[in-house]
Amino acid sequence: MRLWKLLGLAGLAGVAATGVVLARGERQRRAHTPEEVRTRLRERHAALADAPEPVTAAELASGRGHRLARVLRRR
Repeated sequence: MRLWKLLGLAGLAGVAATGVVLARGERQRRAHTPEEVRTRLRERHAALADAPEPVTAAELASGRGHRLARVLRRR
């Protein structure tokens, strides 16, 4: 019977700890102003726009991305 009590208390402690972590994350998210959120989204979009294009099949055949070509041939 004592083991079950300890397991129950451990479960309650786990639930409480999870709630604390979720509440802290929510407070941090709500701390940003809408303008800060917009700025961060625009920065992320600009970073994605500057990313290199994915490797095409022709480039794989020519040797570019040879490691990827080997992985794809294994399938």
